[in-house]
Amino acid sequence: MEPATVLSISIAVVVIAITGFSIYTAFGPPSKELGDPFEDHED
Repeated sequence: MEPATVLSISIAVVVIAITGFSIYTAFGPPSKELGDPFEDHED
């Protein structure tokens, strides 16, 4: 394989992994620990 192809695939895998982890953190079980800053500071 060409180095450019390997680099492109590597970057794509890293981006997909970060996106998947972000979605898991936002909507998965860890989301129960997240606070809502607007709810915390209501007047």
